[in-house]
Amino acid sequence: MTNSFSEVVQVTQDYYDSTDADVFYSSIWGGEDIHIGLYESEEDTVYEASRRTVQRVASFAQGQLGEDSKVLDIGAGYGGASRYLAKEFGCHVTSLNLSEVENKKNRKLCLDQGLHRLVDVAFGSFEAIPFEDESFDLVWSQDAILHSGNREKVVQEVSRVLKKGGRFLFTDIMQSDDCPENVLQPILDRIHLQSLGSPAFYTQAAQKFSLEKLGFDDQTAQIANHYAKVLRETELRQAELEQKVNKDYLERMKVGLQHWVDGGNKGHLSWGIFQFQKK
Repeated sequence: MTNSFSEVVQVTQDYYDSTDADVFYSSIWGGEDIHIGLYESEEDTVYEASRRTVQRVASFAQGQLGEDSKVLDIGAGYGGASRYLAKEFGCHVTSLNLSEVENKKNRKLCLDQGLHRLVDVAFGSFEAIPFEDESFDLVWSQDAILHSGNREKVVQEVSRVLKKGGRFLFTDIMQSDDCPENVLQPILDRIHLQSLGSPAFYTQAAQKFSLEKLGFDDQTAQIANHYAKVLRETELRQAELEQKVNKDYLERMKVGLQHWVDGGNKGHLSWGIFQFQKK
């Protein structure tokens, strides 16, 4: 399949299409949600906390969605949020994602859960959303836009496909607005990026493309919580994982997870739920 993805997006596609990544994320994150979780206690599993994030983001869509609503989930992964929204609101959801490995699993989960008529799974990049202008009532994304090589273009594309008055709800792993230069290089090297967005960046980009900021639910403390939990789970289940995942992959993953924990604890990172509305 040919495409015109940016280099950064192409690297992301290759990574998430790999067997190692598919097994790791579907095993450790629980198979439906692969983003930062909201932890209320140390006993919370990664899956429980990640699902709580979906519920929290969806709470900002209360009163906005119904059976006639059309939602676009960009960077949808395994489609956990898409299915949640379809079940919760009865709306039609399009899961846009560039990993066909994840898309295949997403389609199967939709079929297994009887949601295949409400959730469409589409191949594509959020840097060039393959849908018409003003097609959606809500655009949703969770911890995906960081993988873009042109995040401003993503925001522009979101604004283009949103109807006037439509909402853009998303989370993204960002650097803090006052992050010192170069301290995040170990993280950037691990995920093959030159930079991360920031709260100020997204606020400015949204304003540029006619998106009014309604709020930012700052949950930065959850970064260290989440990656520490994933790291512990990986260590506990390493022998099991090594039956299916390359050992070198797991060792690199553990080093990378610790970098995220350190960045969160040092105040160099930011994370939370953005809420924007199309003017």
